[in-house]
Amino acid sequence: MDKIIFRMDTVLSDVHLLLPNARHLMTRLNTVGQPVFVSKFRILWDVEEREIDCGGSSPGRAADGSPSGPSEVPLDDDGDLDVVRRPRDASPDRERVCPIILNQALGDSADGCEEEDDEGGEDATQCDVIRIEHTMATPLEDVGKQIWRGAFLLADLILSRPAEFQGATVLELGAGTGLTSVVMATQAKMMYCTDVGQDLLSMCERNVTLNQHLIEDKVNEVKVRQLDWTGDDFCTDAEIPFSWTEEEVSDLHNETSVIMAADVCYDDDLTDAFFRTLYRITSHLRNPSTAYVSIEKRLNFTLREMDVACEAYNHFRHCLDELCDMDDGKMKYHVEQVLSPIPQFLQYERVEQLEVWKIAASQK
Repeated sequence: MDKIIFRMDTVLSDVHLLLPNARHLMTRLNTVGQPVFVSKFRILWDVEEREIDCGGSSPGRAADGSPSGPSEVPLDDDGDLDVVRRPRDASPDRERVCPIILNQALGDSADGCEEEDDEGGEDATQCDVIRIEHTMATPLEDVGKQIWRGAFLLADLILSRPAEFQGATVLELGAGTGLTSVVMATQAKMMYCTDVGQDLLSMCERNVTLNQHLIEDKVNEVKVRQLDWTGDDFCTDAEIPFSWTEEEVSDLHNETSVIMAADVCYDDDLTDAFFRTLYRITSHLRNPSTAYVSIEKRLNFTLREMDVACEAYNHFRHCLDELCDMDDGKMKYHVEQVLSPIPQFLQYERVEQLEVWKIAASQK
């Protein structure tokens, strides 16, 4: 077995395939031959109001929830229970998903996939629709091209606290497809969206372009840049794609007050590199900063424990404790879990294993 493949049951395929108003078009193959989708996610600005509009009452009940009439059990001529079966081809609330690979040409942009929803004929460029290009399954080294629940959770956090991020300069570490950065760009003055790998960063930049309608009427700006956690500094070589300018590095250090990271701690070595990068960046910032890190506790059977355990999560918590207890004479960190309920604005499976941790950093 040369490569570990994340199959459909290990990614958020349920989110992409079960959204009532989402179309999924496989617009091309990426450079390693993996199918590329474009999914649409609707922001539910007023969840309660939408629920009322979408449905009112259930069968057999009035709008106030009370029974609308006598409850009778349907029986056949012999007195047996008559079960009403749904036709196999019935799909009243969900459109069929028919992915189509058009071709492998890199010039075929997802920009041409301007589709309309079946309900209401609403244009995909509405202010409450986010369009994200992503893949459904990847080798382990390309998991950033998938959309993970942690990115949705951070997006919900941003949408629930817009005043906290209004006009801020924000850095996202390990942005992947850029979903969290796109949502943050609706509030932040400057959004630095970072990851590593030209193919992934190109996908991320296309997603920023796909959602330009969310920020085009604002003075906000999004810059997709390379940031390798194993390196010691920002790449400023103009010959390398997605490199930094000296002015951008200076602006990052002088203005950044918020750092975001969505589900990036799933491997111990990667987690160590993340915390080293977090320390290095926060120690160079002129202002105090706050980092929000989402993580999902994933249970796996391990030979070491001979039991089911969350080893990646346990290592993440160990690194949090070390960061909080660190005494280098320069920085101090305060760590706490975000326990207050985060309203859900995007449709996805909000599992109880999802967490958000807040890390406040300041110089002593």
